[in-house]
Amino acid sequence: MTPKRTTVYLEPDLHRALKIKAAETDQSVSELVSVSVRLSLQEDAQDLAAFKRRAREPNMAFEIILKDLRRRGRV
Repeated sequence: MTPKRTTVYLEPDLHRALKIKAAETDQSVSELVSVSVRLSLQEDAQDLAAFKRRAREPNMAFEIILKDLRRRGRV
């Protein structure tokens, strides 16, 4: 797979920290950014899958849950 080039603008402090981490881990800034983006997208996919699995669960109003917690002395 041929990597695609893109431009990303980072805050100076973030860029400096990224360059330091790249040097310390013997990785390129591009590798670190790619891994971070991949992990973020995987997390999003996991969240969406969890929402899909729970879509059929019944909804409960917050007020009902709060009343139940008070009745049981939890709040």
